[in-house]
Order: sequence, then structure tokens, then C-alpha cells
Amino acid sequence: RYVSVTGVQTCALPISQISRRSLFGAAAAASVLPVAGGLAAFSPIAAAAAAPKKARTIVEIAAMSPVDMARESDVVQTSYEIIRAAAGRLRDPELRKAVLSVIENPAPTIASADQSAVLAALKKEGLIAAGRTSVFPKFSDTTRSPQPTWSAPGSGYGSHHAYPSGLCTHVALNVVSAESLVAAYDNIDGLKLDFDHAVGGEILHDLHKPWVFQWEADNACRKEEALAGTGEHHVLSIAESIKRGLPAEFVVAQACAHEHPGSASGEAQVVGWLRAAAIIAGVDPVKAGLIAADGKTLPLPRRIEGWVVHLADHDWVISVPACQWVVKALRNLAEKKWGVRDEKTFNALRNYVLCNLTAMRLYGILSAQGEEAFAADVARVVKA
Repeated sequence: RYVSVTGVQTCALPISQISRRSLFGAAAAASVLPVAGGLAAFSPIAAAAAAPKKARTIVEIAAMSPVDMARESDVVQTSYEIIRAAAGRLRDPELRKAVLSVIENPAPTIASADQSAVLAALKKEGLIAAGRTSVFPKFSDTTRSPQPTWSAPGSGYGSHHAYPSGLCTHVALNVVSAESLVAAYDNIDGLKLDFDHAVGGEILHDLHKPWVFQWEADNACRKEEALAGTGEHHVLSIAESIKRGLPAEFVVAQACAHEHPGSASGEAQVVGWLRAAAIIAGVDPVKAGLIAADGKTLPLPRRIEGWVVHLADHDWVISVPACQWVVKALRNLAEKKWGVRDEKTFNALRNYVLCNLTAMRLYGILSAQGEEAFAADVARVVKA
């Protein structure tokens, strides 16, 4: 069964071809991998970041909300459409409809559960800190997301893609990676993986970041809590997929984003996240087909789609330090050029600059061309 909160129209990009050289290096450049959407899907994002249409003063920027910034950014809307297009390529029509519905409105339907009972159950299983007094981030409506998918940051404010729409730029890259990996395993190993579970699991792996990383009054985002030994967004996202009735194989693949089951310790973590998510969603994880009957492993034999989701989610390896280094350089620039010293104004400036130019693009300029080129690029969206 699939439970849809809102209905949305699908969109799709044409099939394109990408060389194996672009993915795996010159040694494997002899043939071509067909990838739906493919890396060509990135050209509109790069073009939007290279040619922003608007520049604003510090005063104008400080008056904008993070959602306002994301709404007017071509980079944001382009990356969001890439994600929706990838969802539109899912094969199963009911699953496609359900995934598009979540993207359109990642409502915290799991928050309708008895939070006290869920908290007690999680504590009994050792899956949440003994001192915690709640499980869920703040919410006012379980049928509506606190913010759109396209305005959420990609992670906590000190981590990767930490700016309005960072979630979309993060997921867009990951989804293209997942599609490429599915094609690569077929082309090289003859593996016929489940496209819907590998790519769909990647699309929804961070579905509750709009809920977890809500924007605060100081223009930074909410600090994330831990749950079952990882960031709470991961377990809450898994629980939401379970609650909405997505297939067990899909959910298991999604759960592997933060770790893979290739070792006993890694698998134990994934099993723990699935157990915690099942408690929140109100299901028995064994009966639901999420873990094996002994409660110690994933269903056997372990499906490869989970590894695809895990591998595709590795954008953070570079994007975490890149965002941190870019923010440091931007802070120095803001103080020297515009005299911005207070945190709230700087956060607004940071949000505006990064959601128009992206942290990864700016770090590419900073690392290859230096501080002067970095400052010149920032000046394209900030008026003196």
C-alpha cells in the first residue's frame, strides 16, 4: 500500500549517455554507460550558479527569510527539478507517485504517534539517550512539512550544504550518482539491480531534513539530536517511509545510507536504525520484512541496492570540509568588505550567497584560483 499526502505531476529528463571515463577514470573509457538523466542534468545547475540574475545589498539580504532566498534562486529550483525528474523515472507507478508526494510535501506523519509511548519503547531498547524528554522535533501540523524540501539545508549548520536549498543540491548529486552506479553494475558485472529501490531509496534518504533542520530566528538551523546512534533525520526518514507503506526492500535500501551491512558492526547499526524506525512507525520489524527473523541481520540474502544507496550518499566526504572552509573565507570577507560582524546578519549573508552560488562551487574557485577570485564571485550576488 502507498499513502499519498498530496498528488503531483511527474516530469522526466531524456535519456543521455555518459562515458565511463567521467565516472571511473581513463582506464575504463572504452565504452559508454546509459544513464537516465545522467550527469548532463547538472549543466542547468552549473549554469544557474555561474550566472545569477540578482544581486542584493546587505540590508536587503538581512530582511529576507531563508525560504524567500531559496524561492528566488535558480540554482535551488533547478536542483529541485532534477530530483523530481529522477523520481519521475521510477518504474513502478504507485511507488513513483508516493515518492513524488513525499518530495512535494515531506510531512511528519509519524508525529501523530503517541510520543510518550514511543519514547519509552526506544529507551527500553537502548535506542535513545536516557535523558531525552521527546523524540520529535517541533511541529504544528502532521499533514504539512514545516518548510518545503527546496528550502532546507543539507545538514547541520556546521556540516555539508549548510544553506537554504543545500538539501536539494546534495540529493541531486547523490541521485545522479545512484543512477550511474546502477548502470555501472549492470554494464560491468551484469547485475540487474532494482532501479526503484536503489534510486528511490537515495531520493528519500534525507526526506525529514526539512523537519529536523528548521530555520531559527538567528538565520541558522536547528541543532540535530542523536537517535539510535546516528543523526535523528536518518531514523525519522526511515520511519516515515515505513509509515507511508513503502516496500520493505525499499526501506532497507534507504536505511543503508549511513552505513552498509558488509561487516557485523555495520549491519548491527543498520538493524538498530530499522528497529528504532519500526518502533516510531508502530510496526513489528520482523513481520514487516525489515530485519531477519533472528533480529540480528537484514533479510537474507542481503540485497545490493543498499550498498548503492550507501555509496551514492558519499557527497559529504568533500562537501563537509568544503562548506566549512567556504564559510570561514566568507566570514573573513564579510568583515573586511562590508563590516558584517554580528552572527544573525552574517548567517543571512551566508545563506544568500551559498544558495545562489553553492558551497561546492565556491570552494572549487577558492581552492583553484584563490581568495581574490573567491571574493569576485561572491560580489556577483552581493552589492556594495
